[in-house]
Amino acid sequence: MTVLRHRVVVDGDACPVKTEIARTVRSCGATALLVSSHAHVLVPEPSVEVVTVDASDQAADLYIANVLTKQDILVTGDYGLAALGLAKGAAVLTPRGKQIRESDIEGLLEQRHFSARLRRGGTRTKGPKAFTNEDRDRFQQKLTTLLRGLQEIPDL
Repeated sequence: MTVLRHRVVVDGDACPVKTEIARTVRSCGATALLVSSHAHVLVPEPSVEVVTVDASDQAADLYIANVLTKQDILVTGDYGLAALGLAKGAAVLTPRGKQIRESDIEGLLEQRHFSARLRRGGTRTKGPKAFTNEDRDRFQQKLTTLLRGLQEIPDL
C-alpha cells in the first residue's frame, strides 16, 4: 500500500535546497516544516512553516523526531536523524536527492562512525563533493515523485 505524503519536514540548518522544497510543496499542494536553530534565520512563506529551536547541539533533531509521522518526508543529510525518521515510518531524502531506505541505513551509520574514528585519530578525511545544479534538479524530481504518492523511488 502506498502512503500518501503531504508534509515535508526539513532539517533546515544546513539544507541547500530550501528554495526547491518551497517551490515543490506549493506545486504539489503539500506543506513544509523547516526546523532550524536560532543561528539560522529562515523566513516563513506560503505553504512553508518555520520553527526555530534553541542552539543546543541536537535541539533541531529532537524537535523533528518528536513531530515526525509516517506520512512525512524527512529531508536531512544527518544519518542519525535519518535512522530516527525511518523508524517512525517516514520517507527520507537527502538534499542531493538520494532516498535513504532501511536497507541503507546500517551501512551509512557504520561509515559515519568509521570516518569519525579516523578524524579523532588525526586522519584527515575528504568532505562532501561540491553541491551542483544536477544535485538540485535530482532532489526536486525525487521530492515531486514522493509527494505524488510513490513511496519507493528508483535512483537516477
